[in-house]
Amino acid sequence: MYLVVGLGNPEEEYKGTRHNMGFDVVNEIARQYAISLERKKFDAIYEDSVIEGQKVILIKPQTYMNLSGVSVKQFVNFYKIPMEQVIVIYDDMDIEKGNVKIRKKGGAGSHNGMKSVISEIR
Repeated sequence: MYLVVGLGNPEEEYKGTRHNMGFDVVNEIARQYAISLERKKFDAIYEDSVIEGQKVILIKPQTYMNLSGVSVKQFVNFYKIPMEQVIVIYDDMDIEKGNVKIRKKGGAGSHNGMKSVISEIR
């Protein structure tokens, strides 16, 4: 099982901004696979489904960005998801707009949402 986390802020003022890119990516995955993101649990909007033969939980934490890890930790613990199967999608101001960076390990840099995720699920 994979946990796919989109980081963002739930407030309307952030909708469509680079800051909410994680939410936008999770929304697009849900759209492409006809997954309805309407359930609420552990301070997140989420849904579980099967994508390309793999069980996946898509989540959008509804806490403030710098508390995202609290929600992620609850999903990881409840569903017993190994760290290797947690995918976190977020904006990175150090990467040029339109580029994607994929990495298996590393620090959070200056991103408060990732700082929260790392500190909570270690």
